[in-house]
Amino acid sequence: MEEQIVYEDNHLLVINKKVGQLVQGDKTGDESLLDLIKSHIKTRDHKPGNVFLGLVHRIDRPTSGLVIYAKTSKALTRLTQMVKNREIEKTYWAVVAKEMIPQKQRLVHYLKKNEKNNKAIVFPKATEGAKEAILTYTVIKNLDNYLLLEIDLETGRHHQIRAQLSKMGVPIKGDLKYGAPRSNPDGGINLHARKLEFIHPVTKENIEIVAPLPQNDAIWRACE
Repeated sequence: MEEQIVYEDNHLLVINKKVGQLVQGDKTGDESLLDLIKSHIKTRDHKPGNVFLGLVHRIDRPTSGLVIYAKTSKALTRLTQMVKNREIEKTYWAVVAKEMIPQKQRLVHYLKKNEKNNKAIVFPKATEGAKEAILTYTVIKNLDNYLLLEIDLETGRHHQIRAQLSKMGVPIKGDLKYGAPRSNPDGGINLHARKLEFIHPVTKENIEIVAPLPQNDAIWRACE
């Protein structure tokens, strides 16, 4: 667990999540990162009572990369508000199908969540029940069969990056749900929460954190 911690102080902790790990418990009943980190801190710091840990934001189970947890209730309240106010800058890397797409583009769609299949439906214009979804991508590397995109999120909708890129005709590698032709061996997708930048909720210093890429994936290794 300790090797996944990329930043920690008295107020917050940032994890580099592995593909397949749950950020918090769900109906599967599988052990979550929230539980694992609590247990790790309790043992590491010899804490006699319960460990406080709050999840600030989520990333999908098949995705890897940065997740923020708060170690105090004050930090949790402030960070949660910062997420709502879009004061935490999130940058993702995605490996997508190699198609002719603009080098850089701002995508604006409207997304509605289909609860039955846990999937985002994409609309090109404002639609009842759909929420505006905005991102900007830049092609930062050409691989043999894929493109590496850097993505800056302006909104944080359910499956937003996956759905918007699929709508463009460039599904993320391994993402069967959104049109990829085949799955990845580990069941994950090549979407990585690469960087976070924000003002610390307590100390007010500027925090910038970059997550190393998964080393068990040859495609990710080729992106470095």
